[in-house]
Amino acid sequence: MTDLKLTPSHTGLLDQVAQSADNAIKATQHGANDAVNSLTNGILEIRKQAEPMINRASGQASALMQNGMDSVRHTSQQLTDSARRARDGTVDYVKEEPVKAMLIAAATGAALMALAGMLSRSHRNH
Repeated sequence: MTDLKLTPSHTGLLDQVAQSADNAIKATQHGANDAVNSLTNGILEIRKQAEPMINRASGQASALMQNGMDSVRHTSQQLTDSARRARDGTVDYVKEEPVKAMLIAAATGAALMALAGMLSRSHRNH
């Protein structure tokens, strides 16, 4: 086996290489830390910007749903009122003109029966 003897110039060179490697490791760690910090800050900023938009969209969806429900309630109330007026008008007409009301009802019934008979015959022929 041969003994390697380091001269002072070799030792100095090894120290420089070790110091350079140490500096490179520290620079890499610093760069990685900066990248992680930058990424974290970017995510926090995106979250900060997105939160009001999400809240606004949620509020708009709630408002649309409420408007839809109000519209359905209003339409339902209008239909109920119209049916009530039609019923009241029919009752008043029957009270004022009972004979005419019976004749109209009989004619309507006969027309519906004739239509049903025609549809029934037409359906059997096919």
